[in-house]
Amino acid sequence: MDMEYWMLWLALAAICIVGEMFTAGFFLLWFGIGAAVACVLAVVGMSTGWQWASFIVISGVLFLVSRKFSEKLTKKQPPGIGADRNIGKQGVVLEEINNENSTGRLRLEREEWRAESENDEVIPSGEKVIVVRLDGTHLIVKRVEKGD
Repeated sequence: MDMEYWMLWLALAAICIVGEMFTAGFFLLWFGIGAAVACVLAVVGMSTGWQWASFIVISGVLFLVSRKFSEKLTKKQPPGIGADRNIGKQGVVLEEINNENSTGRLRLEREEWRAESENDEVIPSGEKVIVVRLDGTHLIVKRVEKGD
């Protein structure tokens, strides 16, 4: 063997595992494990092709399995919890909502929120609006139609 591939695999495994400590989401860990397995194969004398194949397959399988598992653990928040609880509620505009000027505040029950209009419509102070969705810390609203 011209070059000691096991050292490269070991270095890659170490970089990925240490890098995982500084990131969130178990992304690099699986590549570190794949590199560690490839390192073991290099030490026992397996060919470079087998090393790469094991690295790709093991990393890929662990990555896919962990994504499926994490999706089950981190289900979307049910409606009515957190800021999503405001969707569908009516409020009153306190400061003119004008997306172009980045202005807009509304009162929703006893809370004040930054607001943007859903369709870039300027909504004057005092108008009633309904919350359509949440975008970050801003409520996206539309004017309440007369008769609603």
